[in-house]
Amino acid sequence: MTDALKRLSDEGVAIWLDDLSRTRITSGNLAELIDQSHVVGVTTNPSIFQKAISQGHGYDQQLTDLATRKVTVDEAIRMITTADVRDAADILRPVFDATDGQDGRVSIEVDPRLAHHTAATVAEAKQLAWLVDRPNTLIKIPATKAGLPAITEVIGKGISVNVTLIFSLERYREVMDAYLAGLEKAKAAGLDLSKIHSVASFFVSRVDTEIDKRLDAIGSDAAKAAKGKSALANARLAYEAYEEVFGGDRWAALDKAQANKQRPLWASTGVKDPSLKDTLYVDDLVAPNTVNTMPEATLEAVADHGEISGNTVAGRYDQARADLDAIKALGVSYDDVVQLLEDEGVEKFEAAWIDLLNSTEAELKRLAPSEG
Repeated sequence: MTDALKRLSDEGVAIWLDDLSRTRITSGNLAELIDQSHVVGVTTNPSIFQKAISQGHGYDQQLTDLATRKVTVDEAIRMITTADVRDAADILRPVFDATDGQDGRVSIEVDPRLAHHTAATVAEAKQLAWLVDRPNTLIKIPATKAGLPAITEVIGKGISVNVTLIFSLERYREVMDAYLAGLEKAKAAGLDLSKIHSVASFFVSRVDTEIDKRLDAIGSDAAKAAKGKSALANARLAYEAYEEVFGGDRWAALDKAQANKQRPLWASTGVKDPSLKDTLYVDDLVAPNTVNTMPEATLEAVADHGEISGNTVAGRYDQARADLDAIKALGVSYDDVVQLLEDEGVEKFEAAWIDLLNSTEAELKRLAPSEG
């Protein structure tokens, strides 16, 4: 069952699970996925925690304790989510040690309501790093305009970062620049650069979903022929940009100081269109020194029938450019699409966070001890 996952791992792709819950931790499921399915990391986001806390009774004891203490709902959420991340980090610690800190990582996101506030994002990132208190944590910061200087500041303080919600090639270059600037600040402060890690989460499936919707509206034969190609093209050109930046002179100076490259992470790899193969965004994005974070359904699909046949990114940059040029020629604006996706991404995480607040508040009221 796991031969395809092993081949993927052998090609230099780190397999991370895009999910976490208290039940997954306490049942031994996470440890099993690490042991049997080559999972070497975990990512979380507000939607994942909202789903986890609103389903089942895995959090009842902690919620009861929090309700008894009469904590605010915001404090309750942070206590619950950081507990899960801390426990998952402990389970992944052997992987972290074996890979010299590159993998065995668990990501936790800053409050998405802060996405457009630089100073508040920095303060939240520092607080989360302190609360979780594990060296194998990554603090997720969105790649908004306000997020970019926050990335530099947080990296500069020696805190490892997962940059999330990257959709455009231009913004991805700005993210890499922010990371390098952060490393330069950390170096100037005398910090050990070998201890600072980062991934850049480049979102995949949502690009096809939005562009293909617009191609369907055009409806021509050329538009139909262009469907299902944009997300892979976008991601492959991101990897080309990664090779360029981390092969340049600015990086060379940091490399001498034992800095780590910021790995591209393929996010949103669950295929939404049933006409496309369900392992598309894994099989066709194999490249060394990358991460693919998969929902469990995608992980199982790859284990069952994934087709891992070596590097499927290198040597395909010209075709990727041609594929994006084709949608532009059809009248689909790439810039409009990626900006819309960023805005929607922030809005969706904000909405999930508000749902999380509301459902947690309801649980706190339900479990609160009666007065008397």
